[in-house]
Amino acid sequence: MKRKSVFICIQICLIFLCLSINAQEFKTVRDGIEYAEMTREIDKLPVRMNLLRLDLTKVRLDVVHAMDAAIGVEKTSSIAARYGAFAAINAGFFRLDTSIFAGDDVSNLQIDGKIWSESAVNRIALFIVNSPRQTSVNINHINLMGFAIINKQPFDALGINRERKENDLVVYTPEFHHTTLTDAAGIELVVENGKITDILDGKGSTQIPANGFVISASGKRRDEILAKTKIGTKASFMFSHTNTGEGLTDNPERLAPSISDTEDIVSGVPLLVLNGKIKITWEQEKTSQSFVETRHPRTAVAKLKDGKFLMITVDGRSEASGGIGLEDLAKLLLELGATDAMNLDGGGSTTMFLDGKVVNKPSDKEGERRVSDAILVFPRKK
Repeated sequence: MKRKSVFICIQICLIFLCLSINAQEFKTVRDGIEYAEMTREIDKLPVRMNLLRLDLTKVRLDVVHAMDAAIGVEKTSSIAARYGAFAAINAGFFRLDTSIFAGDDVSNLQIDGKIWSESAVNRIALFIVNSPRQTSVNINHINLMGFAIINKQPFDALGINRERKENDLVVYTPEFHHTTLTDAAGIELVVENGKITDILDGKGSTQIPANGFVISASGKRRDEILAKTKIGTKASFMFSHTNTGEGLTDNPERLAPSISDTEDIVSGVPLLVLNGKIKITWEQEKTSQSFVETRHPRTAVAKLKDGKFLMITVDGRSEASGGIGLEDLAKLLLELGATDAMNLDGGGSTTMFLDGKVVNKPSDKEGERRVSDAILVFPRKK
C-alpha cells in the first residue's frame, strides 16, 4: 500500500511537470524564431503571456522610431509592417500627450549609430550590435552626457531632440524634424560642416541642416553662448558616457560596448535580473515602488543562458489576464533561463507583433496604442 502511494505521488508530479513544460513549449515559426503562449495563475488571477525566443545567429534586431523621426507616435504593428519585420515588440518609454512633441523618448535612444535622445537618471538600456554573422546584445545602465563645443569652449547640452524649456540648451539633429519647433524666446545657432553659418536670435523654429545641427538656447543659457558666438566660429557636438550598473567593477566582461561601437540603444526601467539573480534597481533609476509592485501589462527582454534572446509581453487589466508585478516577472524570467533582463514600456503600450498580426491583447479600450519606438526582428539573410 505504501509503495502504491509513492507511485501515485510520482505520477502526479510527472503530470504537473508535463503541464509546466507544455505551457512553456516553444514552436519554431521561422528559422531562429520560436514562439510560445503561456498562462499562469499568480495570486489567484490568470496571467497570459506571449514569448519569442530568438537565435541571434539567425536573426537580426533593429530599433526603429515611429514615423522615422525623433518625435511622433505609431503602432508597433505599423512600424513592423513598414519595415517588413517578421516580429516586433514595443520598446522605450516616451512622452505621451497631445502635443507636437508626443513620442519623444524620455531616455537614451540611439539608432544606426546616431544618438536621438539623451539619457535620464542612469536608466537601464539594451545595446544592440549587428555583425554579418550574428547579433550581440548587452543589458546595462548608461549615463550619457552631451556637450556643444563653441570656439573650443564646452557647454552642457541638457537635451537632444526634445522640447526646449526655460534656461535650457538643446541640440537638434536632422533626425528630429524639419525645424526645431521652438518659440522665439531664445537663440539658435545653425552649424554646418563644423562652423556656425547662421545666428537667429528671437526667431525660433529654425530649419535643421541635413549636414549639421542646431544649438538652441534660452534664458541664461542664451546669454552664455551669445557672448562666444559669431558667424564662422567653429562648433561641434560630442558625447561622454559611462556604464555605471552594479556588478561592473567586479566583472569587467559585463561592460557594455561604447556608444560609438553600438548600432542601436533603447532604454527601459528598471533592471530586473543581473548575473542570474533578481536585481530590481528601481530606486537607482528613480522610478516608484508602486510601479514595481502594481500588476500591469509588461514588456521585457532577457539574455538567456544558452545565448538566445527572449522577448516577452504580459497582458493585463482584463479578466483574461491580471498583469504582473516586476518581482514576479523577474522570477518568471529566471525560470526561463535569464542571465540578465530589463523592463521596457508596458501598460497600454505592451504589444507583440508576429508574422503579420498582433498576437497579444493590448489593454487600451481603443486597441493597440501608438508608441514611440519598437524592436524589430528580421530573419538573417543566408
